[in-house]
Amino acid sequence: MTNTSLSRMPNPAEFVPELNDVSAALFRATGNRSVPRTTMNLIHLRAGQIVGNTYLTVLNTGFLRKAGESEERITAVSSWMDALCFTDAERAALALLEATLQPAPHGKERVPDELYAEAARHYDEKALATLTIAIGQINFYVALAVIGKPQPVGSLADEQWD
Repeated sequence: MTNTSLSRMPNPAEFVPELNDVSAALFRATGNRSVPRTTMNLIHLRAGQIVGNTYLTVLNTGFLRKAGESEERITAVSSWMDALCFTDAERAALALLEATLQPAPHGKERVPDELYAEAARHYDEKALATLTIAIGQINFYVALAVIGKPQPVGSLADEQWD
């Protein structure tokens, strides 16, 4: 039997319309330009890679391509730690995302003071708050993406849900 549906579940916003308000609020909160949109898309792409979700990786790869990012940088996100094409600020953001998404080593904090201090070297208080919200934003969408399994799309305007 072939599954012809686009996604595992219908669009959750059809049943919980407040989801649209939450999504819009998160995009407004992270769209204050204190952190470059490219950095947001880099961390969102990395989150999709970490959780193994095609929807998030295809979507954020598309955003980065539309923004003019090189294939080298897009491809190198998965191995950003030894890639030379990222700024120190982007590296701090990627490190903060990874520390948040992955389990902490036994007996240690996920986000140690040293990592927070490194991020704070590159981002002022508003930008650091925005980056923190952006990491929370992608965690919010991770649940929808891995449970609902929307169709991978290159644009939010494309049909994602049945």
